[in-house]
Amino acid sequence: MLKATQLSVYLMALLYIAAGVNHFVHPAFYEKMIANFLPDTDLVVKMSGLAEIALGLLLLFPKTRRIGAYGVILLLVAVFPANINMALHPQQWQISPLILLARLLLQFVLIYWAYQISKAAKPVNA
Repeated sequence: MLKATQLSVYLMALLYIAAGVNHFVHPAFYEKMIANFLPDTDLVVKMSGLAEIALGLLLLFPKTRRIGAYGVILLLVAVFPANINMALHPQQWQISPLILLARLLLQFVLIYWAYQISKAAKPVNA
């Protein structure tokens, strides 16, 4: 039987792998999020999707779990401006402003979750 911490890690890994795959299935949704000053939105979407898949895979293995969790934290910080942009322009998304606000708050929960996984994981050099 899986322990709650193991289940939590596998759930997070699945979440990021699925989110990364979704960047390739529905790229137009993600392209709308990207700031106008970035020149190649298609490339940014693909790279962020690959990053999410890679980080999800890193979470699956005990030897790479800590680096994967730190990577998730960095990714969540990096995409936070895009989520702020969404919350500031809810009319572009046909999503309730309350849901977009909740999504911003969820970022902090996800960061905390990844941090807890990083603390429970073995050190990278172990």
